Amino acid sequence: MGQNRTISSRTSEWERPGSFGQPSPFYLQVQYSTYKNTLQQIAQKIGDVEQEAEEHKLVLETLEPLPGDRKCFRMINGVLAERTVKDVIPALRTTAEGLKKVLDDLVKQYKTKQDELDKWKKKNNVQVVQS
Repeated sequence: MGQNRTISSRTSEWERPGSFGQPSPFYLQVQYSTYKNTLQQIAQKIGDVEQEAEEHKLVLETLEPLPGDRKCFRMINGVLAERTVKDVIPALRTTAEGLKKVLDDLVKQYKTKQDELDKWKKKNNVQVVQS
């Protein structure tokens, strides 16, 4: 088998040209950084959606025991609108279900990208060195 490639933060190792037909260590570093940045962005989105879903859950738990004709307020596109509990609960449930679907899709996307990174590392014999 070919030799393992090591990605290091030392510039001198990045600048060495790759063997014939193989990408240079610098190019591999750029690809690796792109994968890691993409994974970080997806993880951030997952965290944001989880937080928003939790907020919706909390509001639903607060409103559900209240009488349907009770007045409540809802923020719609930055505008505070007066509604009743019976009007707001269905909209909150719909939004919460949508957030759950988005969250599931983001988790699948993260796992797919992570698998892609693992295959790429194996294909290019890349070992990550923490410095």
